[in-house]
Formats: sequence, C-alpha cells, structure tokens
Amino acid sequence: MSNVIELVGRLFLGHIFLLAGLNKLGDGYAGTAGYMDSMGVPGALLPVVIALEVIGGLMVIVGFKVKWAACALAGFTVVTALIFHSNLVDQMQMILFMKNISITGGLLLLTVHGAGVISVDNKLNR
Repeated sequence: MSNVIELVGRLFLGHIFLLAGLNKLGDGYAGTAGYMDSMGVPGALLPVVIALEVIGGLMVIVGFKVKWAACALAGFTVVTALIFHSNLVDQMQMILFMKNISITGGLLLLTVHGAGVISVDNKLNR
C-alpha cells in the first residue's frame, strides 16, 4: 500500500505545478507577466517559470530525477511565497503563503526519500 501512497502523493504534488504552468500559457500569459512586473520580478522570466512548473511537475508525477526536480520546485515555491505572498496581514495572502510552505515540506520529503517504487527512477536504477 505504501507504494501506491507514494505515487498518489507525487501525483498530488506534481499536478499543482503542471496545471499552474499550463494555465500561464495562452490568455493567462500577459496577466501573469504583468503581475510579476508589478511585484518587482521581471515578466521576461515567465518562460523560465512556465518551463520549471511544467517540466518539474511532470518529472515529479512520473518519478524521473525526482530528487532534483523536487529540490528545484521547493526552492521556487519558497521564493514565490516570500515574493508574492508575504503580506501576512491579509488573510488570503497568509493562506497562500502557508500553502506554499506546506507544498515545500512535501517536496523536501521527496528530495530526501526519492520517488518510490512506482517510478521511472526506480526502473532506471534496477
């Protein structure tokens, strides 16, 4: 049962990033770039953000190079929390900040423990 739980946990963590990255494409691109600019982050970095979220999310989901992907996404998620959700007086921003910190906790566990048995990493390491 723990093998299935590891897989489900990776799916839950990875899909957040995959969907976030995909939602920034198309109609969401200009708005996201503008929001980044308004927060002091160059909107020109948005393609890097999208690539990290989509590729990193997929890597976590399938269990490929999970320790590296999870570490990169954990760093990204903490930085995102600090830059975009640090107004802890605003209840919604505090919730989003804590969500990011919680996600980071799960990613750090993946960084330490790896993808588990049901993963590409496990198949490659046999």
